Amino acid sequence: MEETIQHRVVAWWASGRTGIAKSSSAPNAIHFTAPPEFGGVEGRWTPEDLFLGAVASCYTTTFRALAEHSKFEYTDLEVTAEGVVRREDPGYAFSEIVVGANLIISGDEEEKAFRLLQKTEELCLVSRAISVPQRFEPQVQIHKGVPVG
Repeated sequence: MEETIQHRVVAWWASGRTGIAKSSSAPNAIHFTAPPEFGGVEGRWTPEDLFLGAVASCYTTTFRALAEHSKFEYTDLEVTAEGVVRREDPGYAFSEIVVGANLIISGDEEEKAFRLLQKTEELCLVSRAISVPQRFEPQVQIHKGVPVG
């Protein structure tokens, strides 16, 4: 594998109360909105859902890779990620994320299963990235023409 891998997602506001996000690695766009508590549309993914989805799917794919590398067979794995958002100053923030993993195995390798789940927690790229500093690079462009909106 290469030393670095670049990922890119572009999001833009479509109209009204919804937006669209597109990944360079997937053919389908995702429609998103703010949470209904903040005026968003029911039935759409929110940034908070996408964030927790990233956490849960990262644990799932990391475990699969570790199990495959360790030649560990399992029947099923269900990972849940639940986040608590609290009002802070300023704004809101996740105060807790609880990740649950329900692993189903058919053999008697319970100890190995727990070791692999622990290793998954240590190696999950998304969970490790949560504490990484972010760099924000805003730009403003002036459009001289017909106003949009």
